[in-house]
Amino acid sequence: MKQSADAARFRWLVLAVFVLSSAINYLDRQTLATLKPVLCAEFHLSNADYGWVLSAFSLAYAASAPFAGMLTDRIGLNRAITIAVGLWSCAGITTGITSGLAGLVGCRAVLGVAEAGGVPAAGKAIHQYLPPAERALGNAVNQAGISLGLIVAPPLATWIAQRTDWRAAFVVTGILGLIWIPVWNWMAHRAGPVATPQPPGAAATELLHDPRLWAFVAANALSMTGYSLWTNWTTAYLVDVRHLTLVQSAWIAWIPPLFALAGGFAGGWLSLRLVNRGIVPMQARFRVCLMAAVLSLATAAIPLAPTAAWAAAGISCSIFAVSAFSVNMYTLPLDAFGGARAAFAVSILVASYGALQAVVSPLFGKTIDLHGYPPLTVVAAFTPLAACAVLRFTRSLE
Repeated sequence: MKQSADAARFRWLVLAVFVLSSAINYLDRQTLATLKPVLCAEFHLSNADYGWVLSAFSLAYAASAPFAGMLTDRIGLNRAITIAVGLWSCAGITTGITSGLAGLVGCRAVLGVAEAGGVPAAGKAIHQYLPPAERALGNAVNQAGISLGLIVAPPLATWIAQRTDWRAAFVVTGILGLIWIPVWNWMAHRAGPVATPQPPGAAATELLHDPRLWAFVAANALSMTGYSLWTNWTTAYLVDVRHLTLVQSAWIAWIPPLFALAGGFAGGWLSLRLVNRGIVPMQARFRVCLMAAVLSLATAAIPLAPTAAWAAAGISCSIFAVSAFSVNMYTLPLDAFGGARAAFAVSILVASYGALQAVVSPLFGKTIDLHGYPPLTVVAAFTPLAACAVLRFTRSLE
């Protein structure tokens, strides 16, 4: 019994080291959102222009995700994540030496190609190291890694930019990824060999014909609308609407990601409790998603907040709900399609998020330029409920 408990603890330790890559992934990604006011001033960008920069990342992210998933299933977790982290770290460093809008767009596109491998690899790791009942909690740990990147980015990037310049912030975050690679490979070597991945060719083709996958794709895209809004526009909202300085916004912008971390763990814990009570895993995931969708309705009230602090509280509540939803949404393909297809199945959801963000980012920017944030908060309030309706009425959980 003791040996079994020790083995379980070691599995979680290995997974914890792995999800540091998710933290670095989002640290690299979120540095741009944190320094958006500085970059827009230097490159003379409107909100709509910034939306197109996000779209360049998102298009590359969406297009590359399925191939990243197939590659991970084919060559194995360790090789795939080493390639991905190495490439996205170099893209982040290169962002720090760009001299114009074209270079910025190019660097973000390369970053999107590389970072498309992060979440599918995490799905593969979760399936590889954890039993079914614990997988939503495993996704919560991965969400914690993502949230850690979101939490650290505002104060770290702002601190570096204040003491040197904004370019150094991208260089530093890129170097962190290069340091992670040997640390992970050492830990993976200690963990020992894992099952040889099965070639995904026929399985991937078969999966694309499964209607459940496309229901998951639609539901995921709808549910992530609020996530796309707050991970890319929170600093801009605090500076432009709430009239904070960049430094003042950095002291607030880390709080919503902290609630995202808590939401991920809450969603994973609730799912685990429901499964342990005898509820079928996929139904347990859906129940948590529905609870999160109801909580997300509070997003519509954020523009009515009287102060920046209350607005941050509303954003925190919104992203808490999205994160609780997300950890269960990204577990559904693992429940439905199994280990041999884990990375590819998750990669299709990743692609759906990238496609959503590619489409909505310019629309967000244009809407903000013309009408401000209220229309976007209303949309973000109701899309998780729409996602639940898709899951329920397509019978994708049966």
